[in-house]
Amino acid sequence: MKRERLDKILSNLGYGTRKEVKMMVKDGLVEVNGKLVKDSSIHVDPQKDEILVDGEKVFYREFIYLMLNKPKGVITATYDDVEKTVLDLIDDEYKVFSPSPVGRLDKDTEGLLILTNDGELNHFLLSPKRHVPKKYYAKVLGRVTEDDVKKFKKGVVLDDGYRTLPSDLEILVSGEVSEIELVIYEGKYHQVKRMFEAVGKKVIYLKRIEFGPLKLDEDLELGEYRELTDEEVELLREAVRSKE
Repeated sequence: MKRERLDKILSNLGYGTRKEVKMMVKDGLVEVNGKLVKDSSIHVDPQKDEILVDGEKVFYREFIYLMLNKPKGVITATYDDVEKTVLDLIDDEYKVFSPSPVGRLDKDTEGLLILTNDGELNHFLLSPKRHVPKKYYAKVLGRVTEDDVKKFKKGVVLDDGYRTLPSDLEILVSGEVSEIELVIYEGKYHQVKRMFEAVGKKVIYLKRIEFGPLKLDEDLELGEYRELTDEEVELLREAVRSKE
């Protein structure tokens, strides 16, 4: 980790604006390696230097990784003038890290969404070359049949002429309203809905239940989130490495 300005580090960690951090330093509330700091612009290494604010040790993290159970009615974006975004569901202690969603879920789609400020991992997970699997549960208006399973296995042609990669369709219930699970290996716009439209059916409920090696935590209510465990983060990194 490169050395950065003390006021920038503390501001990014939610201790206040740079102006407020400057006042804290002026008031003698900040120590670095056992010495009171007199200049908030000094450069420190937060992973090596010991920083105390008002006597409490600062624990620095470069990256955060969150799993969110996204509810309907919320858009997958970092900011919007009108709509409620997934970041509006996150506490300020995490917002200071400026996390971004890994991919997107439609406004009316629920389920597993990862948020992180690890731009490199985000990029790799979304790279079309890596074909990271994503599993969805859906309710579909119309009887889903084994013929649809075969069509999805070959790839279906969407409304714009694009043929999808082969996908894995499992029928849970076949009826006037069918229930299915579908694994896709790409992330085209409204892809699951458009795939079923291509075979004459309509998705009326959609929920992402897996992303790569991660499964949606069943203990998370809609709108709730938690940090990924170290093991889960490593699973994501392994999934990326295995595709290289």
